[in-house]
Amino acid sequence: MNHYSDVIIIGGGAAGFFGAINTAIQNKNLSITILEASPQVLGKVKISGGGRCNVTHHCFNPSELINYYPRGNKELRGAFARFQPQDTINWFESRGVKLKTEGDGRIFPISDDSQTIIDCLVKNAQKLGIKILTKTPVKDINKSESGFNLTLKSGEILTAKYLLIATGSNPLGYQWAKKLGHSIQSPIPSLFTFKINDVRIKDLAGVSVNNVDIYLDIKLKKKLEQSGALLITHWGLSAPAVLKLSAWGARVLYDHKYNVPLIINWLPEYNLESIKAKLQEIKLSISKQKVINYSQFNLPKRLWQSLVNYSLTNNQKIWADLTKKEMDNLSIELTKGKYIIEGKGMFKEEFVTCGGVTLKEVDFKTMMSKICPNLFFAGEILDIDGVTGGFNFQNAWTTGYLAGIGINQLEG
Repeated sequence: MNHYSDVIIIGGGAAGFFGAINTAIQNKNLSITILEASPQVLGKVKISGGGRCNVTHHCFNPSELINYYPRGNKELRGAFARFQPQDTINWFESRGVKLKTEGDGRIFPISDDSQTIIDCLVKNAQKLGIKILTKTPVKDINKSESGFNLTLKSGEILTAKYLLIATGSNPLGYQWAKKLGHSIQSPIPSLFTFKINDVRIKDLAGVSVNNVDIYLDIKLKKKLEQSGALLITHWGLSAPAVLKLSAWGARVLYDHKYNVPLIINWLPEYNLESIKAKLQEIKLSISKQKVINYSQFNLPKRLWQSLVNYSLTNNQKIWADLTKKEMDNLSIELTKGKYIIEGKGMFKEEFVTCGGVTLKEVDFKTMMSKICPNLFFAGEILDIDGVTGGFNFQNAWTTGYLAGIGINQLEG
């Protein structure tokens, strides 16, 4: 049996739903179908933010906002001028979803329940007459003179005038994009933790530092460095500083098989020379006290003791007895400690992919393919990824919204 829809969206995630709904808002006469392979739609929305859904981020200046995207920042500059986080907030709140901004800028529903966002999207789609088909995997796509023929795994054939692919990092999405003429930037992980096996942090799981500077110790045209909170875990290091560095360094880390030296400055207000001077001051002022007893800096006690143990030949030494070598060792450990990344871990359920449809092949005013007429893309299938904090969802909302506008521009 052959079924026709004016618009078919493959992928029942954030970008797919937002594209479908905003297409229907612009033109209620269009028949629209969302195809989702799994039993439930909006699965990633459900688990994101620990089940709370980090909808977007409190950054309303497109010029600043793009700095949170390691890939896609240039293309998103114009896109965010058309639909940015403030527009996302207005969109959801005008449909009854109250949002709140947390101290770090992340925005969540007041309910602290991702189901609130899911219910809003599903109800609005249903109200607009959008057909939502779950357990409906697509087997193949072919371009026809009038549009697209989609063969389902069931054998059924669907036809559509317009096709929006919003399959996230699903390999099938890349496969179909390639078949329809697009090139793909090879997909690799972004946003991950660092596996580090090092005596200095071995027994410190749970210890966190509010602000550190870290960078990859490899020769590059542009130094890969980040700052922010850092958490020591059972397997290595996590928290925003690491996640941001993993995103910006995704390609480099992949190319080096996730085996790269990492430099940590536990005290970003100091460099190697200024910390040496500070330690000398401390040595003179509290010369009779044991170095290990308490830190003169804003560092967790257990971390300070571990770094002292590593730097000194005898951890019971008093400040007055420290040799120049020991003072140098401690200075290095505080501001330039070298740790070896030995692999990557995942960041909870929020797996993000670097790679996807090559951006120069897409018109970011409409999200339509420059290669295949009437084909549109939205969300993570594109070679766009943001750091943690609501930025990847904002990419989904923005590109989904623009795809909806773009489809209707063709309809006149």
